[in-house]
Amino acid sequence: MRARTSSALAASLVLALAAGPLAAPAFAAPPAAASALSSGPSEHRTDGLDEGALRAAIGMVPNQYATAALVRVGGTDGTWRGSAGVRDLASGRPALPHARFRAGSITKVVTAATVLRLAAQDTIDLDASVQGYLPDLFTPAFDQPISVRQLLNHTSGIKPGDGLGDDFAEVYAHRFDTLTPQQVAASAVAKGPEDFAPGTRQQYLNINYTILGLLIEKVTGRSYASEATRLVLRPAGMHHTSFPGTDPRIHGPHNRGYQSVEQPDGTVETVDVTEWNQADRWAARDMISTTADLEQLLTKLFQGRIVPRPELEEMFTTPAGVPGATRSAGLESQKVGDQVFWGKSGSRYGYSALIAGTRDLGRTFVYSVNATDAKSANPNPVIDAITAAAVKRPVSAAEPSGTAAAAE
Repeated sequence: MRARTSSALAASLVLALAAGPLAAPAFAAPPAAASALSSGPSEHRTDGLDEGALRAAIGMVPNQYATAALVRVGGTDGTWRGSAGVRDLASGRPALPHARFRAGSITKVVTAATVLRLAAQDTIDLDASVQGYLPDLFTPAFDQPISVRQLLNHTSGIKPGDGLGDDFAEVYAHRFDTLTPQQVAASAVAKGPEDFAPGTRQQYLNINYTILGLLIEKVTGRSYASEATRLVLRPAGMHHTSFPGTDPRIHGPHNRGYQSVEQPDGTVETVDVTEWNQADRWAARDMISTTADLEQLLTKLFQGRIVPRPELEEMFTTPAGVPGATRSAGLESQKVGDQVFWGKSGSRYGYSALIAGTRDLGRTFVYSVNATDAKSANPNPVIDAITAAAVKRPVSAAEPSGTAAAAE
């Protein structure tokens, strides 16, 4: 089953803008959900933001595509915060605006930043081969050096590691089982290298960041979670972000996650998927966070307050000579009009999230959507509407005069 996370930044920014607003289908949600919409007062001016579009985007929640949505838009154009939906389907209580959620592949941004911090300290050499750092992992079949940089930008040529199933029914049955990062990495290496030379093709895979997690532990002698916390979470002020490991629970306030599952008779069952052991993807997509923490990460990272400027360039540089490459170290780029957004999406069953912003922080946005199709490759109308609204500017603000235009 192919997830949308590998292309959500590009797909949502392009398709949502082209498609326009989408109607909210009917959804059998509790009556209380109809009023579960809030947007707090703006901390700054919002003349550069389309508040109406943002309210309309989250106002369709809850529906068949999502049970809750949390959105933060910021930058020099203004600030807007909004939440909608329900905390859980059983009670219909309003969604918690500061809820914790599974951030999925946004974990890769933290992993990349951790590696780059270690590179700035000369603990890791980005040009050195990962085989040299982890000689016990790789077999002689990997006879071409794979650099740390190639893991970061997904050009390593390492095949994907094993998971706990190939479809929802299978992985759901094993949701409390543990598959260790070491097992995942060993299973990938056992398949041998891809049929392209490292550095010649970009192939987005979790295995690259699983191995980066092993590398962090090898060179520091400490756990991935402790190093990522020390080097990234604390400097970013991410006080409500954690790496749960084998713990299947989301501790602290959270909105429950659900997955829509089609039954053999054609009906759709909504399955609660909140509790889930996510250890198998570890440094690639195991993190739990909040929209406020992810906004802190995006802002301070782009400001150069987490990764030093020389190494930070790795996060805004796609590999040269690789056809169609849009990914850098931990991020992905997409041009929208006259702006280029850099960011990362992520999803686990029941939860979809995204962080994105222009490099000058003229516009930033973060969302967490409790999507009922979080691992689907199909468009999600709620996510597309939020993304389109977040990058949209009112007609008056798009004129070539005034403060908003000058911020471009």
